[in-house]
Amino acid sequence: MIETPYLLFLGDAPDMLAAKVAIGIRDWRPEYALGQIRLPGCGADLGLTDMTLAEAREAGAKTLVIGVANRGGVISDKWKEVLLEALAMGYDIASGLHNLLKHEEDLVAKANEHGRTLHDVRVPSVRYPIADGKKRSGKRCLAVGTDCSVGKMYTAMAMERDMQERGMKATFRATGQTGILITGDGVPLDAVIADFMAGSIEYLTPDNDDDHWDLIEGQGSLFHVSYSGVTLALIHGGQPDALILCHEPTRTHMRGLPDYSLPSLQTLRDTALPLAQIANPACRVVGVSVNTQHMSEDDAKAYLAKVEEEMGLPATDPYRFGSAKLVDALEAL
Repeated sequence: MIETPYLLFLGDAPDMLAAKVAIGIRDWRPEYALGQIRLPGCGADLGLTDMTLAEAREAGAKTLVIGVANRGGVISDKWKEVLLEALAMGYDIASGLHNLLKHEEDLVAKANEHGRTLHDVRVPSVRYPIADGKKRSGKRCLAVGTDCSVGKMYTAMAMERDMQERGMKATFRATGQTGILITGDGVPLDAVIADFMAGSIEYLTPDNDDDHWDLIEGQGSLFHVSYSGVTLALIHGGQPDALILCHEPTRTHMRGLPDYSLPSLQTLRDTALPLAQIANPACRVVGVSVNTQHMSEDDAKAYLAKVEEEMGLPATDPYRFGSAKLVDALEAL
């Protein structure tokens, strides 16, 4: 078990999107987020108290969580001084990066010296099966996006919260490092061997009560040439009964791909739905989730109204305005 509370390490993250792991913990488990620690030049700020390692340790922090999701998932040499000092001061370290803590000899040696634990949450802990595509009982909902980092996890978590408040049976199913750090369980999908990715999602969402909803955390995008594979594994392994389309309307290009523009919501619908219906012919697109964080409230509401008119689907920003419209759509299925 990863001990809480956390000191969230933002390192030299260039912007807030690069700190999405820490942001997710702050927003969904604020009781875990004691403070933040940043290197000079860091472009992210969670609005938490900036603390030194010593200050946070004295305040009760148990684990230093690397809250950055950089391209390629690497541990920067610039971070090492802080990480080594943290281990010497009695912190455990948790990371969801592809560059594993356990592969860094200096960190391993320092952890052993001080009796500390290195937590690599992006390491599969189960021998997942190859997907067989058999129909499972229960219901499943998957968020798919026009790009990476558009709010797919937030959509699923907001829906889980609101569904449980209504007395509905719903479980958020984490498929990435942020969701796993928030919930303590899940599948690190992009670290699973490709042949077993869809099977890992079948494993994550097994047979359940007929009125139970698994809310599967989306990853990547079918239109993102770097990460489209994980999205298709979720679509086929998840066998969703419902798709939620996710979009961030102020983006000028795909995340990390300046030469690629975002597809329209219509194109996302017309691409994702036929692929989903291969595994579940009954799948339907039921709503739209829009990340409006960079829009004024008036502009956000006007944009959502426009989307509803153009798409013929309920649309909301589930974090800003609540997910009631999306939950209503699931109830109506």
